[in-house]
Amino acid sequence: MGAKQFAVALSLQYFMSRISGFALNASPFDRNSYVTAKVIEVKAADDRRDVVHRAVQALAEGEIVAFPTETVYGLAVSALNPKAVHALRHAKGRPETNPFSLCVPGADTLWDYVPTASPLMCRLARRCWPGPVTLVMPCDEGSVVSRFSDDVQQAVSPSGYVGLRVPAHDLISEVMQFLPGPLALTSANRSGEPDTIHGKEVVERLGDRVGLILDDGKCRYGQPSSVVKVEANHFQMLRQGVVSESVLNHLSSYFVLFVCTGNTCRSPMAEVIMQKHLADKLGTTIDQLDQRGILVASAGIAAFPGGRAAPEAINILSARSLDLAGHASQPLSDRLVEQADLILTMTSGHRDAILARWPEARDRVQTLSCDGRDIADPIGGSEDVYRQCLEQIESEIKLRVKDLDLENLLPS
Repeated sequence: MGAKQFAVALSLQYFMSRISGFALNASPFDRNSYVTAKVIEVKAADDRRDVVHRAVQALAEGEIVAFPTETVYGLAVSALNPKAVHALRHAKGRPETNPFSLCVPGADTLWDYVPTASPLMCRLARRCWPGPVTLVMPCDEGSVVSRFSDDVQQAVSPSGYVGLRVPAHDLISEVMQFLPGPLALTSANRSGEPDTIHGKEVVERLGDRVGLILDDGKCRYGQPSSVVKVEANHFQMLRQGVVSESVLNHLSSYFVLFVCTGNTCRSPMAEVIMQKHLADKLGTTIDQLDQRGILVASAGIAAFPGGRAAPEAINILSARSLDLAGHASQPLSDRLVEQADLILTMTSGHRDAILARWPEARDRVQTLSCDGRDIADPIGGSEDVYRQCLEQIESEIKLRVKDLDLENLLPS
């Protein structure tokens, strides 16, 4: 058993040993006669694990739980419980034609719900989750949704599409770790009424309609998630919330990342050459690549931030009217690896180092050379050595660009 699994097992044992006798501080709203819900003030709880357990237990028993999220408060039930989903619709007062979203653990579960997920769907899930974006995507017969009861399928996917959400709030994320399936999720308000952004508002408006309210004070953003419909390589903003359409345009871009050691010679040269050949293929300029939905960058596994490119690299690219003078080195980071669609390394050693630290990126990390040959480090060499290195890099990049199916990779 791995360390992570062992930690979860310990947590489960802890929860099972504390089924009764919670040390929780209830909200003063519990004393109001019209409030039938159990209200827990999250910040005042003696032990956060008890809060998580209470929520897991309530969901398992078919209760409606009001959760804080980073956007607005939400109402959730187990999507595996048809009676609970029906009760949620009644509490919400929502017409049957308006579907609930599904709250899922993370982007790595996307394929379970959308088996035919396009590169753009995967890209947006990886970059937007956890976060204030609901992605609405087509689900086919291979989707987990097809295994739900007919009533639940109608509630979450009445037209063959499903909305998926991964809130960026620790509490609901912790609860999701102990659930056998997704949550049916909707905003914590009656249909047509304003969203609730504070736990007290949930108590006042829905205290007699839900089983448990987790009051964590005011939500971070205080406005709803953006709802984005994604089909193939096209997306449409259905509802603008926290995330604007211009930000979504940026997040939908195809991102190529080159990696070497110090990010001062090989990978910066590859970055600029890749930009040039992509711009030529698209019939545009390097400055316009981002508007066409493609980003290219570079980093180093042992780089110091802010370093200049090697003078030899600057000179040989300047001779081709390509600018490397403004380059600033950057170290490879969790965020860069997570965001990149394609990571091309100069050597197999770089690739292995990345996979040792980020094994989840295996499908996105390759050596620049299609046959696995290393691109030798020119550092300390003459301009002729740098020129030979550049020629090798450009030869491999031409092959890469030729094989890139930009029509299906780039957002339209």
